[in-house]
Amino acid sequence: MPLQDHMNLISVDDHVIEHPRVWTDRLPAQYQEVAPQIVEVARVDLDARQHSDATASTKGAPDIAEVWKFEGKLIPTIALNAVAGRPLEEYGLEPYRFEQLLPGCYDVRERVKDMDADNIHSQLCFPSFPGFAGKVFYKADDKELAKLCIAAWNDFMTDEWKGAAPDRFIAPVMLPVWDAEAAVAEIERTAAKGAQTITFPENPYPLGLPSFHSDYWDPIFAAAVDADLPLSLHFGTSTVTPSTAPDAPFMTSIALFGTNSMYAMADLVYSPVFHKHPGLKVALAEGGIGWFPYLLDRMDFVWERHRLYQNVNQTMRPSEIVRRNIWGCFIDDPAGIELRHKIGIDKVMWELDYPHSDSNWPNAHKTLGEQMRDVPDEDVHKMVELNARSLFNHSRQG
Repeated sequence: MPLQDHMNLISVDDHVIEHPRVWTDRLPAQYQEVAPQIVEVARVDLDARQHSDATASTKGAPDIAEVWKFEGKLIPTIALNAVAGRPLEEYGLEPYRFEQLLPGCYDVRERVKDMDADNIHSQLCFPSFPGFAGKVFYKADDKELAKLCIAAWNDFMTDEWKGAAPDRFIAPVMLPVWDAEAAVAEIERTAAKGAQTITFPENPYPLGLPSFHSDYWDPIFAAAVDADLPLSLHFGTSTVTPSTAPDAPFMTSIALFGTNSMYAMADLVYSPVFHKHPGLKVALAEGGIGWFPYLLDRMDFVWERHRLYQNVNQTMRPSEIVRRNIWGCFIDDPAGIELRHKIGIDKVMWELDYPHSDSNWPNAHKTLGEQMRDVPDEDVHKMVELNARSLFNHSRQG
């Protein structure tokens, strides 16, 4: 059964491929040489840095590749896994030049055309070159430059990307999370510009930042609550890749990436975060939802048996915290759809993941309709549109 005409599909996880002028157009003149910029290099010099499973992406690739350069270092990815619209035989980890990409990856007007082609109304687009939550800038040598780069990307997102079609995009922003005072200031600055969510690492500790169990994050989370900006935690933002063995195929890690979201949920729920900041809202992007019921039951079971001798909150069950504070997101998750009421029908959202390989574009509307064929319209409408509008304060125009 097709989705009903009154339902405007909202995807809460897509990606923008930054065009070459995002930073050079916005940074002061003294930073132009070290700012993120596109340069050309011989592809043969990059192949050794690609994953061994990426053979499909190298076949027929151009001899000269385009890569990002930042602070004098080459970062050999322009659009990791941006393969929307390409046949499965060409899937790999990395396009080498912008000309290999659909223009909708980096041109907002073309993106809107691609959305219209698949009846997608709105998208939330995560960063690409900086990492989904800005890890490239966390690791920068010049932290003042890094702060300017983050502010420039945020301005690009709120002014240029969302600004081109305000009702079609939900605007995320990054933070200089290594400096709590600067992060709070950036929350306040971008909230005034129309930011709607904060893209945030699903586990800050592997990035060399304090854990969720410290008090470091209190002013940042308090500012997010005050601004009514949810945190969007995209798996992989911690830089941790699930793995089993060095010689396992990379698809093993791809299949296990959702466990990063499971780790994030348990870490947050057993931390003081939601007890100190009960109004903080968190969306777990691209983690799927079918595992929610199991983990809720397991966390409650563990809490009942072990809470009395550990430094955790003694009064609120983990499942209650999740149903108050955490939203789940799915691309293709029949089990999760079936278990939607065990998860919480108001806490489920849909995602397209354009232009990555998990995306069903340009057949997402049709595929989603098939997945929802036995689901009541009221439930469908919440999952594909209304929950996202409510969480991200994304009002319907007209």
